[in-house]
Amino acid sequence: MYLSSCLWWWSTTTTIHVKAQTSLMPGDTMDYDHALLSEQGECFLYFAYFNGYEKGKYLNIICGPDVNNNEVWMYDRNNPINSDSPVLSLDNFGVLKVETNTRKPKIIYSSPQPINNTVATILDTGNFVLEQIHPNGTKSLLWQSFDYPVDTLMPTMKLGVNRKTGHNWSLVSALTNSVRTSGKFSLEWEPKQGELNIKKHGKVYWKSGKLGSNGLFENIPANVQQMYKYIIVSNKDEDSFAFEIKERNYKKFTGWILFPAGRLSSSEGDIGNADMCYGYNSDGGCQKWEDIPTCRDQGEVFQKQSGSPGFDNETSVYNALYGYNDCKESCWKNCNCNGFSNYYENGTGCIFYSSNSTIDVNFGDDDDNFHFLVKPIKVARHGT
Repeated sequence: MYLSSCLWWWSTTTTIHVKAQTSLMPGDTMDYDHALLSEQGECFLYFAYFNGYEKGKYLNIICGPDVNNNEVWMYDRNNPINSDSPVLSLDNFGVLKVETNTRKPKIIYSSPQPINNTVATILDTGNFVLEQIHPNGTKSLLWQSFDYPVDTLMPTMKLGVNRKTGHNWSLVSALTNSVRTSGKFSLEWEPKQGELNIKKHGKVYWKSGKLGSNGLFENIPANVQQMYKYIIVSNKDEDSFAFEIKERNYKKFTGWILFPAGRLSSSEGDIGNADMCYGYNSDGGCQKWEDIPTCRDQGEVFQKQSGSPGFDNETSVYNALYGYNDCKESCWKNCNCNGFSNYYENGTGCIFYSSNSTIDVNFGDDDDNFHFLVKPIKVARHGT
């Protein structure tokens, strides 16, 4: 049966009916016009476009007091649902799936053996779980969204590896703020070193440093870490990292978000910023590299500017799979490149700027942004 509605909720993408119940039972469905609400009202599960990127819909989970800004999970980010009327269903055999009127259903979970006593529930933690209900009333976990992170690490969600199944837990940034397909940066737990790593194409850009006796990581600002309790597990079953919130009544959005440019941020501030790692610097957890272009000097960085750049030449790359990081890396490696911007409004494609003379930046519309390669200004010390 379809879920009935009991209240309205307005998002930036659509108006939906919010269901007070938290779960789907065998035979229940949830269509595009409805949503599930967690028990304490902390999280919603619903179908939506994402940030106006209307090539398909996603099954989405949002949490926190400002529901329009706190997307914590989606299915399936790299394969959007190409249907105007998707339906989430739990059938009588324990199969959790997304059905459409045009294609075969997307199977989220299918039990090896048919199970008719299951329940799918959205929790206040942001986790969406499918469980088997046993005759004595106890439940066992069959599937959970926390095993498939996107770009947000929620409290108790794990990074690392499940040694029993070989399944890896890691975050992967989005391509851009508007295009939610997998981007270039990942956040991973390295159990041998006992460190968090931000990587790009397998290369380590940033490390958290070791966890000290004070319970804090070396390269994460102490004030950002004060509210967290870290949970590190290393045994035959798993090597994992997770965090909890020390204050039970803490109401801020508490996830860690890995942004497209490589910045890892929380409600308390930035945790690490791989976007500021150029290979020559080791501040804040940045890692040094050997393959730095000979034409680049230590201290050179890209700075965001507003207006129209006054460069002599520009070259465009129309590839919609290129995000900010692809443009930045290409410009950094090209000794004739002095700046770049994205070609398309959704943050993809590249325009590269080059000049053989002094660069004149013409400031203008704040929405017309580009990134300009500059060297730090050295300020003379007093008394020298």
